[in-house]
Order: sequence, then C-alpha cells, then structure tokens
Amino acid sequence: MSQLLPIVGPAGANPYSPEATTSVITILRVRVKDQQLTCEFTEQRNAEAPPRAFALTCAEQVHPDLTHALSRLVPHLCLLAEQLIETPDFWPDESEELPALFEPFTVTGFSMGRHQSGVTLIGQRELTAGRVLNLTTPYQSFDDEQGSYPYTGLLETTLATALNEVEAALRGKCTDYRQLNLFGQPTETVPIQYVPTLTRA
Repeated sequence: MSQLLPIVGPAGANPYSPEATTSVITILRVRVKDQQLTCEFTEQRNAEAPPRAFALTCAEQVHPDLTHALSRLVPHLCLLAEQLIETPDFWPDESEELPALFEPFTVTGFSMGRHQSGVTLIGQRELTAGRVLNLTTPYQSFDDEQGSYPYTGLLETTLATALNEVEAALRGKCTDYRQLNLFGQPTETVPIQYVPTLTRA
C-alpha cells in the first residue's frame, strides 16, 4: 500500500515534505457504487484555515476495510427504515459475518448532518424477484433527546469507524490492483529467434 496523503486537494508545495501537516477533512456525503467511492467533503490545511469543498470519485476499488465498515451499518439501516424488527441475535460481533437475515440489505452510503451531528443512511434491499428497493432512513440525530432510536450511541460509534475508512480512502488507501493474465499463467518473457523466410519472385 502506498503512503497516505497528508493533503487530499491541491497541495501547492510538495505534500510529502517533512513540514507538511495532515489536513483536517470533514466528510459530508459518501456513496460506494461498483466498488468505487464518491465523496463530498471539506478540507482545511490546518484547523485555522478556511475549509475548501471537494467532490471526488476514486478510480481505484475501495479497500475491503471500507466495505466491512459499511456492512456494520446494515442493522441500523434495517431498524431505522423499519425493514426488520430486532431479534435476540440481531447484533453481530465485530469480527463475525452478518447474520443471514441481513443478506438482501446493503449500505451504499450516507449523508452527514450539519457539524456531523447526525446521519441519514442510504442503502438497498434486493427483492425476491431480483429487483432492488432503494432505502433512505430518516435523519437520525446523535443528540436524540426524545429517545426515538435506542441505539444512537452504537450508530455513532459504528459510523465513526466508517468515517475513518472513508478518510483513509481519500488519502490513498485502496485495494491493490494487479492485471491478471488471460489464462492464469505467470507472465514470462521467452526470447524467440527470428528466422528470415525467403520470398519467391
């Protein structure tokens, strides 16, 4: 994996110089489609600098860590969009795969509230006929004073992991890309001797 970039937007001077400090990134919107990240964010060269707004689509495939972090938001998507009801084995451990009841669901992105004080999750549910139902949850504030969603703290913690992975992707963390040979054989260079042929007149 390559070195993560300290500054994502136009850096001016050499971003790899020793005096380059890591910029401050605030994620606004995230979408992953066809394993490619599209993100709207602001970046400040330092805490006192004014924010600069960017929209970026990464050409590289997202790292599996980002895909995993988004998958951890699926139970929240299901509850907030009222697609499933909570069961005793509803919440998986961090290391284990999601239970089978979550198979038709995918979180494809999210939109952060002002000052990152809440989130709207965006996802899909694959229906039995193979068609896709797009899902958008109601906005969920992290300062939920009415207590309408009992897992607000868990949502905020899980989302923080996803935000860290998105920021790492913006700074260069992605899946290593290697072109595979057509026939699955290792590519070797074999010298071939040139033999001239005689042409008849």
